[in-house]
Amino acid sequence: MLDLKSIKEAQKRLNGVVHHTPFSYAPILSEMSGYKVYLKKENLQRTGAFKLRGAFNKIAMLVESNKKGGVVAASAGNHAQGVAFSAKYFGIEATIVMPDSTPLTKIQGVKEFGAQVILHGSNYDEAYAYAIDYAKKKNQEFVHPFTDDEVMSGQGTVALEMLEAQNDLDAIIVPVGGGGLIAGMGVAINAINSDIKIIGVAAQGAPAMKQSFDTKQAGGTSSVRTIADGIAVRDASPITLTHILKEVDTMELVCEDEIAAAILFLLEKQKLLVEGAGSVGVAALMHGKIDLPKGSKIGIVLSGGNIDVTMLSLIIEKGLVKSSRKMKLSVVMVDKPGSLMMFTELLTKVGANIVQIGYDRTSINLEFGDAVVSVSLETKGVEHQDEIRKILKENGFKFEELH
Repeated sequence: MLDLKSIKEAQKRLNGVVHHTPFSYAPILSEMSGYKVYLKKENLQRTGAFKLRGAFNKIAMLVESNKKGGVVAASAGNHAQGVAFSAKYFGIEATIVMPDSTPLTKIQGVKEFGAQVILHGSNYDEAYAYAIDYAKKKNQEFVHPFTDDEVMSGQGTVALEMLEAQNDLDAIIVPVGGGGLIAGMGVAINAINSDIKIIGVAAQGAPAMKQSFDTKQAGGTSSVRTIADGIAVRDASPITLTHILKEVDTMELVCEDEIAAAILFLLEKQKLLVEGAGSVGVAALMHGKIDLPKGSKIGIVLSGGNIDVTMLSLIIEKGLVKSSRKMKLSVVMVDKPGSLMMFTELLTKVGANIVQIGYDRTSINLEFGDAVVSVSLETKGVEHQDEIRKILKENGFKFEELH
């Protein structure tokens, strides 16, 4: 059963195993938004995400019940590591089924905790179906990532820690995928202080729970596509939806650009590495999705920090371009000695720093006697970029901007 008692019991089991992660004031975000904002940094949790809490509580209860025959889970991310860590802690066998497309770093991360990894299926749903069947054949316990009372009770301990640190919050913002985190937290919050507003935030590319919340009926989508892979759930669970409808006040959506902007903001301004799923609450706040009286005291859960470094690199690159701190140009010039020097001297004159440059005189799209230069520049904002455009046009250079 999921209630305050089960969540407090979970907290005792987790004591000394999971990190009591920081819940601290965010001055820059507070000034930007007009709220008093506090961040719950589950990205600093062991295994890099809150998922350890629910997995550990579930497996601890299985061990208490003398069910030590092994556990099975289906996951391509944080739940997998949580289950693998917990199984290793208790000395029992763990098998994690992951889609064939799972990045090698995630596979290795699970194997480092001693779990067996089986790659099966082209997506999570195929891996999940295989894992259920595998668990039955092996007579082992399947540990679901969210539709499980013990798992949700473990996730609810995040709320206990937040309210122990700040008992006068006006609202708490929680990422939503399958709904296990917000269900567990919602039960705890409303049992302690029902005046606190609970706001869920999902990704626009994985809107099943938001749509189900609006219609009050569990539904699904044909596909999901989002950089917030930790909340990329195709079908809403009737179990978690029941709790969400009872406990949660509102549900919001954020788009990919908003999530990316929040990841970059947290990295640059808060010095925090947070994955897409963990950033959606900040994304909602930054982009005006939160409607509360100014001055309200808000807690936001940063649910995890396990972001793929390739994705992070892409987000940083796009973020620099979007914020006018990087400019990419394709410039046509006469292919003769001195043309490139003249071009670079103009850039020097306006203080634009070249970070990458390429010279092509062989493209079939060029007129005879022309060359094209591709260049990436560090710039200092919109006005600086306007100055660069102006000086190139004044000196007869034809160019287009690349994005």
